[in-house]
Amino acid sequence: MKRSSLAIFLAAAALGLSACGAPAANSTANTTNSNANAAKPAAAAPTADALMALDKQYGDAWAKGDSKFFEENLSDKFVDFSNGHRSNKAESVKMIAGYKCDVKSQSSSEPKMSRIDDNTYVLSYKSTVDGTCAGPDGKSEKVPSPTQAVSVFVRDGEKWKAVFHGENPIMAPPASENSAVPPAEKKAEPKAAEPKKEEPKKEEAAAPAEASKGDANTEALGKLHSSGWEAFKNKDAKWFESNTTKDLSFVDPAGGWHSGQSAVIKIWTADMKCEGITKTSFSDAFASAVSPTVEILTGKGEADGSCDGQKNGPLYTTAFYVKEGDAWKLAFMFEALPAPGA
Repeated sequence: MKRSSLAIFLAAAALGLSACGAPAANSTANTTNSNANAAKPAAAAPTADALMALDKQYGDAWAKGDSKFFEENLSDKFVDFSNGHRSNKAESVKMIAGYKCDVKSQSSSEPKMSRIDDNTYVLSYKSTVDGTCAGPDGKSEKVPSPTQAVSVFVRDGEKWKAVFHGENPIMAPPASENSAVPPAEKKAEPKAAEPKKEEPKKEEAAAPAEASKGDANTEALGKLHSSGWEAFKNKDAKWFESNTTKDLSFVDPAGGWHSGQSAVIKIWTADMKCEGITKTSFSDAFASAVSPTVEILTGKGEADGSCDGQKNGPLYTTAFYVKEGDAWKLAFMFEALPAPGA
């Protein structure tokens, strides 16, 4: 994803973001409570239209610069991961308060939804905005548009709130219709900036320090995601079948939406034409819990070689893993290109 600080703000502000998984059932010896729990029907899944209606409320609040609204509605578990920087609720609210926007119009269309678990759903749609925003430095920038926006919603009592939001500019489709790689002219800028990005990270040593603050599942999920990169290199469809969910969905760096386990695996192992990949990596892993069975993992994935005629490079990743039995499985992933010139 190519997101400037302005687009990061747009992503955080476009929705009401909070995360509380549904409370686990309280197991007791009380027969009455047990019977009541057993008889209680499963909570209904949201509809794409309902989540889009929620989206509009937060979009309106963003356009008005209503940071108080976000202070009251964002969850402590909210995560934004933009250009390698992970932000929490407090940072996002502060960012919203620091921007002044002039939004002439905004619209959302083409909604799509996929399931992570019964209490966590992904909404993706095309976002079109005509407007500008000025940050604390007073510099006004045009809001990136159109974008493929995505929000992950969790159930909080009777409400649905979002724990993550991201947007990728929608680029012209590459030569291969099923490819998940942006066209060369769009990737040229971030590649040119790549050396500048790597050196500061090593000097600051901030990423390793941050990664050490992740929760108890950070190491295991980081290793699992690294194995996924190796499976991508080896075109190992069976690995993906065993380590992803049936409802797997994915937003690619070019602003494409892909859903359904078999369809996504086919893109990664058959449709993408890759050459010269000899090594892969996943670094700066940081995981945090949305609920006892859902985790958000962020980090940077990278491969050498090329895919669909484009040289590979770093991709900033936000991945949602769900626990099925004793195994963590990838349910949704959002990948983004480094911002040009960053």
